[in-house]
Amino acid sequence: MKAIIVDDELDCVKLLSLQLKMCCPQIEVVAECTQSLEGLKQIQELKPDMVFLDIEMPRMNGFQLLEALGDIDFALVFVTAYDKFAVKAFRYSAVDYLLKPIETKELQECVRKIEKQKRIDERQLNMLKIQYASPKKALPDKIALPFKNGVTFVLIADIIYCESDDNYTKFYLKNGTTSLVSKTLRDIQEILEERNFLRVHRQFLVNLDQISRYVKGEGNYLIMSNEVSIPVARNQKEKLVERFGWL
Repeated sequence: MKAIIVDDELDCVKLLSLQLKMCCPQIEVVAECTQSLEGLKQIQELKPDMVFLDIEMPRMNGFQLLEALGDIDFALVFVTAYDKFAVKAFRYSAVDYLLKPIETKELQECVRKIEKQKRIDERQLNMLKIQYASPKKALPDKIALPFKNGVTFVLIADIIYCESDDNYTKFYLKNGTTSLVSKTLRDIQEILEERNFLRVHRQFLVNLDQISRYVKGEGNYLIMSNEVSIPVARNQKEKLVERFGWL
């Protein structure tokens, strides 16, 4: 796969190029660009399979570069410095990203994923742009859930609960359907815990608005709006008390 790196920090460009050469030999870096206009030109001319793109750049940022390109027919990975609001935006939109300084293991995992997915959904990019532009405003009503052949967009209010399945998470929705995504429950918890979701058990993350009943006794458990029983871990009961105050 041919790749282009676009980042205004020369050291970051050189380091990423070296990491790809040493750890991802299937990726050939065909251009290293430290100016967004140069990156735009090289992408148009070289037609890469993959682009590693910084967002914050002078003259033309990453989003403006993508708008200038029009159709995005390559895999896209954003490379950015850590910012908790930006990271949250990436996670909600399920857009691939790497945080500087880039760890080799995360780079290899990202490349493996990209080799399967290939292209980004335009709706993911639009969701990311809106959140990135106004990170401290209202959180989005939807979350993008990646699956084998693409991405599905789900209303957060329609999620009843999430269940851990090793390195995957299964979403149970109000319409009776389920979605299995390649994210751990911990990853999902980081996204949804500020949206009135609570990890009540090592295996379950629940939407507090979808709880119908709480049953006390030897095995404390919740009954959700779909009549499914969810166990409550002993050490999590206090968190439920804090939220509701009536248990």
